[in-house]
Amino acid sequence: MLSDIIKPNSFAFSYMPISQAQLNFDSQHIWHPYTNLQNPAPVFGVESANGVYLNLSSGERVIDGMASWWSAIHGYNHPALNQAVKSQLDKMSHVMFGGLTHQPAIELCQKLIEMTDPALQCVFLADSGSVSVEVALKMAIQYWYSQSKEKKSKFLTVKNGYHGDTFGAMSVCDPENGMHAMFASVLPQHIFVEAPNCLNDTDWKQEYIGEFNTSIENNHSEIAAVILEPLVQGAGGMRFYCGEYLRQVRKLCDEYNVLLILDEIATGFGRTGSLFAYEEAKVVPDILCLGKALTGGYMSLAATLTSHKVADTISAYKGGNLMHGPTFMANPLACSVAVASLNLLLDSDWKTIIANIEKQLLIELMPCKALDSVADVRVKGAIGVIELTTAVDMDKVQSRFIELGVWLRPFGKLIYIMPPYIIKPEELSKLTDAMILVAKEN
Repeated sequence: MLSDIIKPNSFAFSYMPISQAQLNFDSQHIWHPYTNLQNPAPVFGVESANGVYLNLSSGERVIDGMASWWSAIHGYNHPALNQAVKSQLDKMSHVMFGGLTHQPAIELCQKLIEMTDPALQCVFLADSGSVSVEVALKMAIQYWYSQSKEKKSKFLTVKNGYHGDTFGAMSVCDPENGMHAMFASVLPQHIFVEAPNCLNDTDWKQEYIGEFNTSIENNHSEIAAVILEPLVQGAGGMRFYCGEYLRQVRKLCDEYNVLLILDEIATGFGRTGSLFAYEEAKVVPDILCLGKALTGGYMSLAATLTSHKVADTISAYKGGNLMHGPTFMANPLACSVAVASLNLLLDSDWKTIIANIEKQLLIELMPCKALDSVADVRVKGAIGVIELTTAVDMDKVQSRFIELGVWLRPFGKLIYIMPPYIIKPEELSKLTDAMILVAKEN
């Protein structure tokens, strides 16, 4: 019963271990991502975290190969990030951003503008990756609305994409193989083409862009923007594709007067080997979405960047207001830790670190491509993927990984890692060993 969990004065902060009664309460009352409460998936209590390790309430200490869904790039309990939060907390934890501003937000926006392409000069600070996508979609629609081109309100994208769980973001996720098919009848209907299949620029064939070319040519009068995850499609299947595809997309967007939105929520801040994936592809988006690693995994924060051309066009129309304003946008705590996280990244030899992780992943994972249970192995930057021939049994596999001393969160046929950048070679090897063993057992 609830009274067994909540006692008088139990809301006082404490470091008491998670009890079995609390875990039972969790399974009966608390939804976790993509789960149901009639047949709840097993969850593992975390007591604390440090470096690349999670300390579980059951006593295990496991290496986190997920970086808390790709965000904790500096690992856990980092003294510089802890101090940024503590210092800001003594000043103010939050203040509304309507009509007010503060130094952490200004510093963060200055840093984001310095880090990204010179064309991207205007920043909207959102409170999650999904919201940053919502803002990007609104920017694109308002941009054309401000030019009396209200018909340009659709988006062109590719299948196997994932951009978030809110309604606007869901509408540009894969409509068939994604996680939101049940909402299809109430979502705005956009234009989808097959996902890119070109892995290397050297293997490029013009036919790879054929369907996209036809779609934008036939529908450009009603397309506000193209939205893509550059080089890596994340939650839609951990699929990689070549930079030439993006260059062709940029060229067609320019030719047919369509904006280009790049969703770098997963790929931004070094994950693919360049600071941003668009740099490797040698393209510049009109609108850029960032999140996840922005705060080093400490707090929820995201950003949508755009050019003065887009911002000024929106602003010139009548009232000129961008129609979005989350209560917690530009939260000072989140902005402070984001500044500290970006400083940590830029002050490190991140490019060499990512290159070394990539090299080790290639050496250790590629041999398992010969296994009968393995369909493919893919590595890019600090991302390693084993694609199996059959889907994993999530409940069974999750517990197996705990036994092996690692925390991984497979989905479908995919066993993958996106570890913190601070991971040591021997810790990375423990992750890859576990991946290969589970692949053999599947």
